[in-house]
Amino acid sequence: MHFYQKQKNRKAIEQVIIHRPTGSLLVSLILPLAGAGLATFLIFLLSLAPWGSPSLAQPQAAAPLQGQAAAAGRGRWMAGDFHQHTLYTDGSFSMGEVMASGFRFGLDWQANADHGGTSQWNEHKVFWDDPSLNVLFLGDPVFKDGHRLMWRWQNLRDYAYPQILAQRAAYPDKLIALSLEWNIPGHEHCLVGIISHDGQAISDFEYMFDRQARDTSRNLPKQNGGHHCLSLARDREAGHRDAIAAAAWLQANHRYTSWLIPAHPERLRSYDIVHFRDLNNAAPDVAFGFEGIPGHQKATTRGDYSLQADGGGTFGGAGYYVAKIGGVWDALLGEGRVWSVFANSDFHNIDRDFWPGEYAKNYTFVQDKNGDGHICLEELVAGLRSGNSFCVLGDLINALDFYLQGRDGALAFMGQTLKVARGEGIKIIIRFKSPAFNHHHDPVRVDHIDLIAGKVSGKVSPSNKRAYRKATNRSSRVIARFTEADWREDEAGWKTIEYYLERVSQDMYFRLRGTNLGLGVKGETDEEGNPLRDSLRAASADGPEAAAWADLWFYSNAIFLDVQGLSH
Repeated sequence: MHFYQKQKNRKAIEQVIIHRPTGSLLVSLILPLAGAGLATFLIFLLSLAPWGSPSLAQPQAAAPLQGQAAAAGRGRWMAGDFHQHTLYTDGSFSMGEVMASGFRFGLDWQANADHGGTSQWNEHKVFWDDPSLNVLFLGDPVFKDGHRLMWRWQNLRDYAYPQILAQRAAYPDKLIALSLEWNIPGHEHCLVGIISHDGQAISDFEYMFDRQARDTSRNLPKQNGGHHCLSLARDREAGHRDAIAAAAWLQANHRYTSWLIPAHPERLRSYDIVHFRDLNNAAPDVAFGFEGIPGHQKATTRGDYSLQADGGGTFGGAGYYVAKIGGVWDALLGEGRVWSVFANSDFHNIDRDFWPGEYAKNYTFVQDKNGDGHICLEELVAGLRSGNSFCVLGDLINALDFYLQGRDGALAFMGQTLKVARGEGIKIIIRFKSPAFNHHHDPVRVDHIDLIAGKVSGKVSPSNKRAYRKATNRSSRVIARFTEADWREDEAGWKTIEYYLERVSQDMYFRLRGTNLGLGVKGETDEEGNPLRDSLRAASADGPEAAAWADLWFYSNAIFLDVQGLSH
């Protein structure tokens, strides 16, 4: 019997949702791999061996994310944003105004991330040297336009951290952290957060490692990039070594209470895959992802990415490193690295930025590890580090339950690895929900979800310079596409998809992307459904904000498959 006829008969008999690649997609998947010497990459779909039992992930209205809850125990999904600015540096609003807006738009946690270097005025936009403030300035004197500036290390410790405490008192049911948009030596920007009982640790970090922290008054070592220059290759290389030293410092001193996330990495072409590998190698518990979907989503040049950005702009709001299948992100996943993608607002002002949570959200599963009935910041960081997150634009979805299941019932969620014997089959479960309307008051509808897979070959050694510089993963493919014809919906609005791979034979990873757009939408997607480069002009007659609301995507992080019996 023909393969697709068997599929049709089985679907009719068992009444389960199973979607296979189309014939053309299957050919496009197998032939390039065979040409690359990887013909055994995805040996599946050769038979339809029955699983014999009903679905193991039946949706229940009273048990949201049941697979996640069953595997992880105490915990919940939390929405957050950790890239936003205030009047302390180049933002247009106070910390209180920014935080209030983020929580109004549905966030559970936020992290302030003003720039390193100096601060011009306080949270009320009063110059620090105004006599009414009676400020005791610390450090080497520094001036701008006739006003004395405050070094950010002092601002972080003595002013920003007390503001964080005030915000926590105002929102006792939320999580609020102090972080920093670090002027990372040798590169452009990077998000760094340190969870501590005071502001001293992040103050010290900024003083020692921020390339704009030119103050030399403190008895601390300086390793911040020397000439503070991005344009000269020799300075960038030296700066990058200082960046690695900073990452190692975080790993040694704040291993489980900090994060290091390169921000808008394509924008100035200041990062490449070697830099991500170096950072992750130096600080595997701290440098665990990048801001693959930048803020400034309603700027005229979306994401504030110009033609000079790597890739020449954003693609459906995402940077090229994420949007390109088989590109940088897939290359990192192909090493088995739990390297996550995050999306943030990068909020500065209302002219080109959405408020935190208004358009972009990160959803992270956070466990109550100590069982005290409360989620703390340390547990949030553990959730971010775990890889069990997804990010979304325009509230295209507001819940996702994505996991692999083996024949023995073992489960693996995003950031985890499922171990199976060679030749066994697995089931992939995708459950998601969307709100009725987003914050633009538009009805929300997912057009399709792509299941993307690639081969995992293991970590590349820095000594293998050619492989270490390689920024592609030729095995990465869309192996299945799901539309509303392929999912079932329960009374609570949960949509469920089940997909089977028979007789797996390769270590792999799986990730998802979804969109409200169809295939071949003029100016938006190509015939294969990939996002096109966002126009440098507004793609809508109503302007760039309307264009952003019309172009919505979500991305999951990866789940890994470890096939036992292979020669590793």
